[in-house]
This record gives sequence, structure tokens and C-alpha cells, in this order.
Amino acid sequence: MSTPTVNIPGYVVGTWDIDPIHSDVSITARHLLVSKVRGHFGDYEGTIVTAENPLESKVTATIQATSIDTKQPQRDDHIRSADFLDVENYPTISFVSTGLRADGDDWELDGDLTLHGVTKPVSLKLEVVGFGPDGNGGQRVGFSGKTSISRKEFDIRFAATIEGTGGAVVGDKLDVHLEVEGVLRAA
Repeated sequence: MSTPTVNIPGYVVGTWDIDPIHSDVSITARHLLVSKVRGHFGDYEGTIVTAENPLESKVTATIQATSIDTKQPQRDDHIRSADFLDVENYPTISFVSTGLRADGDDWELDGDLTLHGVTKPVSLKLEVVGFGPDGNGGQRVGFSGKTSISRKEFDIRFAATIEGTGGAVVGDKLDVHLEVEGVLRAA
């Protein structure tokens, strides 16, 4: 079996630490059938290993579930409660990649997401933003990613309805958005 040829401009092989100061991990959920609410996680870490063959690259990441911030403290407390993330029993959310494949000019990153004590396979649509120097003699890499998950599949079953319409107060679908910048570890 031949190794596929993949051309990524400026590609650098190595191990990269996710830079939380220059990255963003967020979720969006439908609220009251009329709008979307976004929450950002502020405490996370991860590693990206770019392999000689890019298709063999790996990603691992851990998010502290309690770090959710929707800019509304009462809602944040509710999301941290047993109705949603149950941070007392499930303090972290984790992702471990299981494969990478080309999808036109973009990529699909497959992996196992563990949320609320449940592990399920997910696929992230991934864009390689670029590789380059950081001005301090180091190297940086950037990626954008997105996926959608069902919170019910992760046993998050809060199901309040809107009086009169029966519509969901919070939708089941969560859109996950990632803007990740990594710093190359020194050899």
C-alpha cells in the first residue's frame, strides 16, 4: 500500500502545545427557538503531533468543564449543574484523535469525544490555517475546526419546554467551534 502524498504549504513535523491565549473553544446552542447562545471554555490544554505523513498526525485535548462562560453567571451555573455538564461528577471534557483524512482542500479529524462520562466518535471539519514563525524565534501552527453533536447522545437530557408552544428551551444540537494555535516544542 502506498503512502498518500499530501501537500501542506509550510508544513512542519513536530509536537505542538495548544496556546490557550491565542485559541478559542466554544459551543453554540439554540435558545427558545429564536436565537443562539454561545459559550466559551477558558481552561483547556492539548497537544498536536504533526507526523512525517500528515495523515498520521494526532491530537489530544482536555477541557475543564467548569470553565464555561456564556457571559451570564446564572446561566453558567445552570450549565455546570447536573442538568447539563454536571461538573461535580464530570470535571473534564476530552478529545483523542483516531484518524485524519483529506476532504478536498480541508480535512476531517476523527476522534473520541468524552463528555458527561460518555465517549462517542465525532468528526471535525478541519481547516489548516497555516504554519509560520512567531516573531520570537519559534514556530506556530493554526487550525479552525467545527462539528455538531447531540447533547442527548452524551446523556445530557435537560428538556424544559416553552409554555404554550412546547418548543425546547435549549436545543439538542450543540455546534462546536475551534480556533486553535499551537506552539512548536523545542527539540
